[in-house]
Amino acid sequence: MNVVTRPSIPGETEQPSLATQMSRPSRFGDRAFEWLTLAMALAVIALVFLVGWQLARGSQLAIAKFGFHFLTTSTWDPVAEQYGALPFIYGTIVSSLIALIIAVPLSIATAVYLTELAPLWVRQPLVSLIEMLAAIPSVILGLWGIFVMIPWLKAHPFPLLKTLFGWTPFFEGPIYGISMLAGGIIIAIMILPIITSVSREILRSVPNLQREAAYALGATRWEVTRIAVLSYAKKGLAGAVILGLGRALGETMAVTMVIGNTPQIKASLFAPGYTLASVIANEFTEATTDLYLQALFEVGLVLFGITILANLIAQVLIKTMAGATTTRAVQ
Repeated sequence: MNVVTRPSIPGETEQPSLATQMSRPSRFGDRAFEWLTLAMALAVIALVFLVGWQLARGSQLAIAKFGFHFLTTSTWDPVAEQYGALPFIYGTIVSSLIALIIAVPLSIATAVYLTELAPLWVRQPLVSLIEMLAAIPSVILGLWGIFVMIPWLKAHPFPLLKTLFGWTPFFEGPIYGISMLAGGIIIAIMILPIITSVSREILRSVPNLQREAAYALGATRWEVTRIAVLSYAKKGLAGAVILGLGRALGETMAVTMVIGNTPQIKASLFAPGYTLASVIANEFTEATTDLYLQALFEVGLVLFGITILANLIAQVLIKTMAGATTTRAVQ
């Protein structure tokens, strides 16, 4: 059959066929979506820089007067206008480390139980209770710490720790109740549900093929959990710990109510302490001079820097851990 075609007219522009127009996708939507998501990502980065810039701008007077000595001196005397943040840095780091030492094993063990061992009728109630613990306001936990936790710690665990480990510098001296150790314990309670929830989701994402392969090789349940599950999820669990550390470094109200708020550096965990967040919460409304106010701004800048530094170090450790795991797998 002969196909009759319309003769072309000189000067007429050839138009694409309907099929060609339908097969050519429009790129405007994809490009708009790409630029929109890029703008959102840049907005987050810009927000971080703006916070740091505002803190640095608000603490210029204190930075100019004290310089690096602000980080290395222990005197905090608003009357004499002498300010040093070393006791607060010490208290923040020590209380956060205590919280991680307590919370990380409990959180990961709870996540392992909920993922690998708990029966279905137990799993969901426990998950709901853990999520409810995360929803409790910090000031409520602080009140509970003052009236319930500290009297109990002062009556039972602290004397036992002093009896067993009083020969060390960490558990010597009088027992006040409110102390660095109490602050670390209340932070551990607050970060425990966060680390547990994230760790549980990470363990749930481990492919069942990992477990089945380990069982096929004759591994026990503990060996399957240790080799096939925890080793596979090591990087994700480290990320969960980082999230808990970020919460621990910036926790304010609950810690303020139980740590004692004394700007001192002592090895004993029974002694009162102070944190960077607590001194801002306690003294911001009392800052009557420009230097006092800007010293508190510089405390906030130091806390901001410690948080960023801790996250950067954690990211480096995670990458190093992942690289070592990959090398062992290749070998």
